Amino acid sequence: MPRILFVEDDPEIGQLISNWLGRHDIEVLLESRGDLALARALAERPDLVLLDIMLPGQDGLSLCRDLRPRFSGPIVMLTSLDSDMNQILSLELGANDYILKTTPPPVLLARLRVQFRQQGQLSPVAAPSTPPQRLQFGRLRIDGPGRDVRLDGSSIPLSTSDFDLLWELACHAGQIQGREALFRNLRSRDYDGQDRSMDVAISRLRRKLGDDPHNPTRIKTVRQKGYLLVPHAWE
Repeated sequence: MPRILFVEDDPEIGQLISNWLGRHDIEVLLESRGDLALARALAERPDLVLLDIMLPGQDGLSLCRDLRPRFSGPIVMLTSLDSDMNQILSLELGANDYILKTTPPPVLLARLRVQFRQQGQLSPVAAPSTPPQRLQFGRLRIDGPGRDVRLDGSSIPLSTSDFDLLWELACHAGQIQGREALFRNLRSRDYDGQDRSMDVAISRLRRKLGDDPHNPTRIKTVRQKGYLLVPHAWE
């Protein structure tokens, strides 16, 4: 798992970005003072240093200047200062990238992953395989292009969102799908930890597919992890 030293004096921003990156398998070490960051970077040897510019003790630009000769990993500036001069100066002082704090978190993640790949920390993303057209688990048959679901030969009417949820679970049958992944893949947003609409949709699917809502065996809830479509439960 790649490690980042994130030097940021705003604890709320630090925690938000730390939590976001942590959910995507990046360990984040937080440091709130610029004058302590150099020693921490040299002692803990993170894979990347993420720097704010406006910092107590030492600003991010001078920290980048002092860090560059002694740290071989990527240095990325993350700042609210939308200034061409600051961007040019950062790059000339040795920064690998300059990112604004208004950048959406998925874009920030993608740009950090570019730095990791260039350092050999991550493997390039493999080309996606051709998605299946039809899936069958015993008596359950799902036609992707036709968006048709049949159980024991009988058609099961599903809404668009319910079909998409079933298809996502079926394409990963036998694998636990976390709420976070389902929200990102199906709703293009992050799970906030409070939204129960996915639980409601799962209950609705169970009811329509004849699964016992009190003791489900076909679409199981795995506590604190997510949901699992059991491929052999449809025989």
